[in-house]
Amino acid sequence: MDTAAGNRKMNNRRVTLLILLVSAATLPALGSKDAKNETSAQTVTARGLVRMIGSSPRTSLVLSGENREWHIDEKDRKKIMPFQQQVIIIEGTEYYLDLTFANGRPAGRLYYLKNIKILDSSPKE
Repeated sequence: MDTAAGNRKMNNRRVTLLILLVSAATLPALGSKDAKNETSAQTVTARGLVRMIGSSPRTSLVLSGENREWHIDEKDRKKIMPFQQQVIIIEGTEYYLDLTFANGRPAGRLYYLKNIKILDSSPKE
């Protein structure tokens, strides 16, 4: 009887170990945390249309330029919010966020602007 109980206990340990190994093997599929790259931050002047994108509760304020779309940093949203659906010229510090798929392949970049200063809120075409 002791032998049967010992075998069951050993089998339970093997099953538990197998489950842990399978779980650990699938962790890389969850992807890595996307990180801001502020080491390449530079001051830029940008001209574009101020738009709100996304849906509640996760909206983002963006400046859509001719060749790039910049997301406005959370701290500067109040400055830019009154200019929605208007073309403005701003100066700010640009940084980007590298996006990756769950399998580790690059998925592109999101560009951000922070420390924004409004240069012109009514530019002429």
